[in-house]
Amino acid sequence: MDARLDLLTAPGADKALKHLMSAGRALQESSPLPPALHELVALRISQINGCAVCIDMHTKEASAAGETPVRLNMVAAWRDATVFTEAERAALELAEEGTRVADAAGGVSDPIWSRAAEHFDEEALTSLVIAIGMMNAANRLNIITRRPAGDYVAGQLG
Repeated sequence: MDARLDLLTAPGADKALKHLMSAGRALQESSPLPPALHELVALRISQINGCAVCIDMHTKEASAAGETPVRLNMVAAWRDATVFTEAERAALELAEEGTRVADAAGGVSDPIWSRAAEHFDEEALTSLVIAIGMMNAANRLNIITRRPAGDYVAGQLG
């Protein structure tokens, strides 16, 4: 499968994508959240959105960040898995509801926000919210252009 458009080389897209990727790197470098949690959240969002290239990327990045195969395999069914902490569950729940905004009339519910706030301070919540929004944007760019998946190597983008 070939991409409809390669946004990494398309005229006019290079500057915007460099800023988007730079913002993602800055978020990861300054975030108080563990890198593995960022990857689990990105993986779950990508699973929901059906973004194969991001599922490929974040599975490999999570593995490189120390995630185990069992935990990676259980992300899609995290509610029924015993391998996630309560904080990780709160982050995954926030990521799901923040991704499924059309399904959750009114956006993220107060109970889900409150559960996340029990585990994360304002700085960590800020990082989590920005990561959720940016991952959804990346998913949409890749889905629209049908960027193919399977050949990503951990660390490839930075």
